[in-house]
Amino acid sequence: MRVLIDVGHPGHVHFFKNAIWNLREKGHEVMVTSRNKEVTIDLLNAYGIPHNILTSTASENGSVFKEWMVRDYKFLNVAKKFNPDILAGIMNPCVAHASWLLRKKAFIFNDTEHQKFARKITNPFVEKVYTPSCYYDDFGKKQIRYNGYHELAYLHPNRFSPNPAVLEEMGLNETDTIIILRFVSWKAHHDVGQAGIKNKVKLVSELEKHGHVLITSEQPLGPELDKYKIRVSPEKLHDLLYYATLYIGEGATTASECAVLGTHAVYVNTLRTGYTNEEESKYGLVFNFSEGQNMEEEAFRKALDLLKNQDLKSEGRKKREKLLNDKIDVTGFMVKEMENAVL
Repeated sequence: MRVLIDVGHPGHVHFFKNAIWNLREKGHEVMVTSRNKEVTIDLLNAYGIPHNILTSTASENGSVFKEWMVRDYKFLNVAKKFNPDILAGIMNPCVAHASWLLRKKAFIFNDTEHQKFARKITNPFVEKVYTPSCYYDDFGKKQIRYNGYHELAYLHPNRFSPNPAVLEEMGLNETDTIIILRFVSWKAHHDVGQAGIKNKVKLVSELEKHGHVLITSEQPLGPELDKYKIRVSPEKLHDLLYYATLYIGEGATTASECAVLGTHAVYVNTLRTGYTNEEESKYGLVFNFSEGQNMEEEAFRKALDLLKNQDLKSEGRKKREKLLNDKIDVTGFMVKEMENAVL
């Protein structure tokens, strides 16, 4: 079996990496194309995954559409030469268009309800779209729901074991109170009109009274916050999230990563997702703050209240066990679906 996978975001690297390794171990041929966005290339190189960079993130307003037109063309040419049995990506128009033109099978995954424009130019060209069971929207017969989260493709215990060496590298230990913040860039098309944490400096000044504050950010932090920036290689972030006491941030993916690792998360963003909602309502591992004039203040109060709980970490691990008992190993599911598709 020949599989062509396109990754356009750091999260896509994590999602597909175990499937890439597993498919190759089974003797299948896998090619990866990439997009130079944030730490995507760094992660692919760190994991030893050969890849072909097609485009870089557009920097000017409106130029993202030009970039995707170029990417569509380049990806189609790669697909023609490689002649895959399966093409795969996460809500990826290039994969959808190339698979339709070449009459090949497409594996499109999506867990984000607000990617409405991407869906309009992707879903009509594919036979199936894979979503978590908690995904709000209904695509009809072409939608395949699975009982998991994207983050369980790489953070399920079958795929991930935390390495405490990251703590030593940062001068920390497992008994420390570690508070991780995440700020997004707000440059994606679906971020227009949305909001998250505005008073970052105030938040940090309050939180550092309770523990070690560390920040991962898609945007420049400025002189007041730069000293809190996480300065370890990006592939070690999940180890750090596992050992963290609490996460507060605008990134839904990172909130979900924390949840499946047993770390409580406070998610502050007017964009809500089915998976973070379920991780709150069913497992109590994520706390969503997405509406109201006092959204930010309420999130801060919740974070400070959680930090008062001396058993927060142990309670998170117990909640994680319930989550893992309910959900599947998403990589195992993905590989099986691909192999069955070409039988």
